[in-house]
Amino acid sequence: MARGKAPTFELQRAAMLRAAAGLFAEKGFHNASMSAIAQACGVSKPLLYHYYRDKEHLLFDIADSYIDELLAIVASVEARKLGPEAHFTELVTRFMEEYEHAQDHHMVLVQDVKFLKEEQAESVAAKQRGVVAAFADALARVEPGLKGRKLDKAVTMILFGMINWTFTWLRADGPLTFHDMAPIVTGIFLNGVRGLMRDEDGSAAASRVAAGA
Repeated sequence: MARGKAPTFELQRAAMLRAAAGLFAEKGFHNASMSAIAQACGVSKPLLYHYYRDKEHLLFDIADSYIDELLAIVASVEARKLGPEAHFTELVTRFMEEYEHAQDHHMVLVQDVKFLKEEQAESVAAKQRGVVAAFADALARVEPGLKGRKLDKAVTMILFGMINWTFTWLRADGPLTFHDMAPIVTGIFLNGVRGLMRDEDGSAAASRVAAGA
């Protein structure tokens, strides 16, 4: 009979992922050896291999589990059945709060997923597309004209450009928190989108962009 997993298996695994993500974010995937990862995790190299067969296995688990966390946030917000603007605001707020505590995972997702095997990279990319689609849908609920002009995905990517790297400049010991910044981002973004859709010149420009997309 196969031996079952110890009760602490998942806790140990999560700790290893955090430590490995920190090392990958700091040194880059190729510059982090299994020995260095084991040292960062505070475990022996044989124990690390008991959990993960190689660096690629670790990399995939870091990226895949992080995207699963983001998808769980999407599902949690969707389940609340909020109105369009409240729904969008809650999505932005929850994601920014997650980013505050997941900087290493986020950097690994952006800079190191390219080192995964094709099948693994596509699995992660498919989940990422699910996150983007959820935000595009949330924006389209607030401003339906975006979808009609085929701008919903493009505008969503602009939003991610605003929030994805907030941790590079927002100081943890500064006067503002990620939670404080969320309504500011939401207000700037939604007012800009609405202004674009209302303004005749902006609408014409949007149409030209859509036609050339």
